[in-house]
Amino acid sequence: MPLGVQRARGTVWCTLDAPPLNLLEPTLIRSLGETFGGLARDRSVRAAVIRGAGRGFTAGMDVRVLRDLDAGSARQLIESLHDAIDSVHRAPFPVIAAVHGPCLGAGFELALACDLRVATSDAAFGLPEVRVGVPSVIEAALLPALVGPGRAAEMLLTGQPISAAQGLDWGLVNRVVAGGELRAAVEALLDRIMACGPQAIRLQKELMVRWRHTDLASAIAAGVEAFVAAYATGEPREGAMAFLEKRPARFGGGS
Repeated sequence: MPLGVQRARGTVWCTLDAPPLNLLEPTLIRSLGETFGGLARDRSVRAAVIRGAGRGFTAGMDVRVLRDLDAGSARQLIESLHDAIDSVHRAPFPVIAAVHGPCLGAGFELALACDLRVATSDAAFGLPEVRVGVPSVIEAALLPALVGPGRAAEMLLTGQPISAAQGLDWGLVNRVVAGGELRAAVEALLDRIMACGPQAIRLQKELMVRWRHTDLASAIAAGVEAFVAAYATGEPREGAMAFLEKRPARFGGGS
């Protein structure tokens, strides 16, 4: 299978496994969408990680697939790709992109759809589509909010990649680590997420997605409802008691 799935302590590690560069093509796209569709229905999942096997995260779409498209098949491909990446974006749990090597094109859009990005110092991020005659589309629309419209415009209009260090400076990347430290850095981030209330994390993730798609007043109204919904669980009481008693909180599972 082009997508490996491993579970550990409420976390799912999804590995793009189509060496050498994990190019996206219909089989991998379908597998990604089906996997995250299933994970979204599994309340035992508290977080997910997407990473790439081999030389990099993913160098993007297989150009051989793009070469053979016409207008009708282009629509079918891009809609299926959006559906798959959107299933990552809207997952009801946090998703971390663990990036090494190239993270380009549709692969970069997949990383943009994740909530957090941890990269090795050799990672490179870019949207080179204009260099092969097509615009960057779908989840590339998330880029301006992350790095600002001017920086996004430069990446979109030149197709030139940026380094991990530049991505960190721009706020695109949360952490940059040496190559051998990627998994440990991701696990440290996961540990911090797992220490929080499982239901609170799900409510927070739902709000984060809503905030990206609504106006300020609606976003605030949704936040009020999420705050109230939290009190339908036992997490606020346990969290407050743990703080007052100066001990770690003992939250239940994610179900």
